[in-house]
Order: sequence, then structure tokens, then C-alpha cells
Amino acid sequence: MDCSSEDLHSQMIETAHVVDGLDDGIREIVLKLRSAGIETIESCQGGLGHAFPDPTVRFRGDKPEGYKGLSVALELGLRVMELRKVWPILDDEPTGPYWELTFVL
Repeated sequence: MDCSSEDLHSQMIETAHVVDGLDDGIREIVLKLRSAGIETIESCQGGLGHAFPDPTVRFRGDKPEGYKGLSVALELGLRVMELRKVWPILDDEPTGPYWELTFVL
């Protein structure tokens, strides 16, 4: 199936938007996961002054999506530290659930 120039343009804009807001230390991991079909929604390179203590990528999905994310990361040779399912508390209410992969850089 061929992509129209309009489809390609939309993909380029989406990719540019994703890349613009990424921490330098996690950018390559996010791009690899997204190119393999993992729909990332949040990421952080971790460390002092960052939202997460460790390099972290958050994504949505049911049970199979978590295992897919882990499998893809390992197949890509990424150094995974943890896979976890989280329910962040915002305004005293649980949100999510989300999957998180943490990495060793």
C-alpha cells in the first residue's frame, strides 16, 4: 500500500513534534520504540531535576501491549531495567493504568 504525500507529510509533522520535546538522553530510545509501533505518551531521561529518577518511557495499552513493549525493547538491544504497570494519582484519584519501561543508559 502506497502512502500519499499527505500521509507522509502528516507522519513527518507528528515525528517532528515528538522529537522536539524529548530529553536528549531518552530521544533515541523513544524513536526506536515508536518506529516499532509502540505508542509512547511520556518520557524522561531521569536524574536530578527530572520527573523520574531513571530513564523512563510511558505508554498505553492492555496487557499484551506491555509485553510487546518489553519484547520490542529487548529485540532492539535496549538495556531494560524494569517493566511496570502504574496508576498515577492526580487530584486524589488514580489515573491510567499506563505501562512504563525504565532503562540503563
